[in-house]
Amino acid sequence: MRLGRRLFSALLALSLTPLAACKKPGDDGSGAGPAGSTGGGTEIRIGHFASMTGGTAHFGQDTDKAAHLAVDEANATGGVLGKKVKLITLDDRGDSAEAANAVTRLIDVEKVNAILGEVASSLSLAGGRVVQRRGIPMVSPSSTNPKVTEVGDFIFRVCFIDPFQGKVMANFARKNLKFDKVAILKDVKNDYSIGLADAFKQAFTGQGGTIALEQSYSQGDTDFSAQITAIKGSGAQAIFVPGYYAEVGAIARTAQRLGVKVPLMGGDGWDAPDLYKIGGDALEGSYFSNHFALDMVTPKAQKFIADFKAKYGQEPTGLGALGYDAAAVLFDAMKRAGSVEPKAVRDALAATKDYEGVTGKITIDPQRNAQKSAVVLKITGGKSKFESVVEP
Repeated sequence: MRLGRRLFSALLALSLTPLAACKKPGDDGSGAGPAGSTGGGTEIRIGHFASMTGGTAHFGQDTDKAAHLAVDEANATGGVLGKKVKLITLDDRGDSAEAANAVTRLIDVEKVNAILGEVASSLSLAGGRVVQRRGIPMVSPSSTNPKVTEVGDFIFRVCFIDPFQGKVMANFARKNLKFDKVAILKDVKNDYSIGLADAFKQAFTGQGGTIALEQSYSQGDTDFSAQITAIKGSGAQAIFVPGYYAEVGAIARTAQRLGVKVPLMGGDGWDAPDLYKIGGDALEGSYFSNHFALDMVTPKAQKFIADFKAKYGQEPTGLGALGYDAAAVLFDAMKRAGSVEPKAVRDALAATKDYEGVTGKITIDPQRNAQKSAVVLKITGGKSKFESVVEP
């Protein structure tokens, strides 16, 4: 009797083996294939990791809204490769460990075919190491630190990088504003801030300018009195603050309170409505570089602005525009590849040339960075206005 049961169990296991072999990984009824599949299911799954909460939440939220707009537009015209696109967003809360965890979950649990993100360079570095190891293509909308794409050949971006952005602001300070001495106030725990400060310093001193003084802070700080007091006695004609909007607004307020009447200068990390809420009139006459100017746009950008306002009831930021372009460039690469197989998409992304994006023409160079122009904006009357454009 015992032997009969064993024989029956063995025969039953053998009879079920062919059925198990016929079931493909990811066949869970969702229509999604496994990570890196050729899209045999009914949809293409795109992951997005972003700071949806935390100190830089506006970056993630604006980028996510624009990416969803790109997905909606693609699906309204038949999708990508004849399949609907689904965007899955995970909140990394502005934390590097959470960013790596979010990317891992997007690949292993959500079975995404490609990934968008992040805005912050330090978070793209954390997530990028995961996608490179797993061989899944990733497009960062707006991480400008050069190290991001140096992680590996599956990582791309649709924005310019810090050496160019830093040079843009150094040239503007030296040639347009005729400044000889500029102080630097940077976030020493932020790869973006450090990279931009270094690029500005090299370009400004290379043109005969002098860095009057360098001071530092850390993201989340609220008291900048000591740094501004030191800068006040340095003879600086401007302060270069390559940080994020929350601290920049507070720094502007501190400078105003301490009687420092020189303009602040910065980069695209300023670009958020909260900058003006925090800094108010203390920001008047300041300048920053960006990817996009609401008052100086192409017809395609005008349509994007109108569609964004109609859907969300607010104007997009430059980072939002880059979120749209990141998704659109990825969809374009998939169409040209004729597949969502990771290597095919990677190769198509690398071949992107003169793509007409909302933020301008995008060409991906051999280092997987976007070659494109930058704009300089001036803060006047509580708004940023187009000042000049600089080509690469």
